[in-house]
Amino acid sequence: MKKVFVLLFISMIFSVHLFSQGCVAIRSTGAVCTRQEAGKDNTRGWQLNTSYRYFNSYKHFVGKEEQHERVDSGTDVRNWQHALNITLVRHFNNRWSMSLDLPLISNRRSSMYEHYGNSSKNPLARRSTHATGLGDIRISASYWLLNPEKSKKGNIQLGLGIKLPTGNYKVEDYFWKNDTTSLVGPVDQSIQLGDGGTGFTAELNAYYNFTNAFGVYGNFYYLLNPTEQNGVSTGRGAAPNATAVRYFTNTMSVPDQYMFRVGGNVMTGNFMASAGIRMECIPSEDLVGGSKGFRRPGYVMSVEPAVSYKLKNVTVFAAVPVAIERNRTQSYSDKLRTQSSTTKVQGDAAFADYAVNAGLSIRF
Repeated sequence: MKKVFVLLFISMIFSVHLFSQGCVAIRSTGAVCTRQEAGKDNTRGWQLNTSYRYFNSYKHFVGKEEQHERVDSGTDVRNWQHALNITLVRHFNNRWSMSLDLPLISNRRSSMYEHYGNSSKNPLARRSTHATGLGDIRISASYWLLNPEKSKKGNIQLGLGIKLPTGNYKVEDYFWKNDTTSLVGPVDQSIQLGDGGTGFTAELNAYYNFTNAFGVYGNFYYLLNPTEQNGVSTGRGAAPNATAVRYFTNTMSVPDQYMFRVGGNVMTGNFMASAGIRMECIPSEDLVGGSKGFRRPGYVMSVEPAVSYKLKNVTVFAAVPVAIERNRTQSYSDKLRTQSSTTKVQGDAAFADYAVNAGLSIRF
């Protein structure tokens, strides 16, 4: 039974990292589940989790409708992300644990509209901006609500944490206006390494094993960001226009975000396969602190297959969440603009078709 717990929670650890899904900046805040197993003894110890994630976004959506013409015309915005999360976990006993998560991120964004313009016929019109470095560190504590010695088939874990603004949220690069002229300014919100705010996280992780071969799981995570805006310009080196100032999009917002997952696991020996539904979201309005500032709200609903294999104290894993629904919802500023006009205003965002996750976990 202990191996079943280990495999189940390994699947939670590697597959609930939150990352940008393209232009919708769902940022890395570390593993939602900071405890691999509801152990039956009080053994203390350390655990190291590493998780690599990659995606490429380029398909544009307004609401749920894909804007196929963007790819057809070559004016699509393309984001690439490589991210490595390193999470150190300290187990105090079979119920309490704490974790420290450090995300290392490398982002690249390719576009025409930020440089020469989408209407340009110049073959050099598409240029790239970059951001590489440490993301926002998260520290959290987790507790199993049920006594693992008595509740052997299932349990619920509660976690609370703080996200620190350690990631550079003011990364700058060159924006080219023609072959010889460029401006230096902050890169797009979607590839900034951090959001610039101190946030607070809450999470619930639950599982139930019907047999040694089959179980179910569920995760819920919320990041509360009380800071409304981080003061970073969205002008890409130029002065903000009157519309941006009027509707509060001249600086970047510090948005909330949330995630949930549900699914099932099939286990045989040291091997486990799992499949479930995963949703990651940036809401248009925050719970606390106001919602002004530029953001691209939206969500990604994915089917999430995964596999893992345990070798003594080391477990390797891989998962590929595949998007089945993408929705770029109305932002706070979109709603204000809609109220002041006779037509609905709704921006677009680019999403990835899938992401690739892989990594390992070591228990010391």
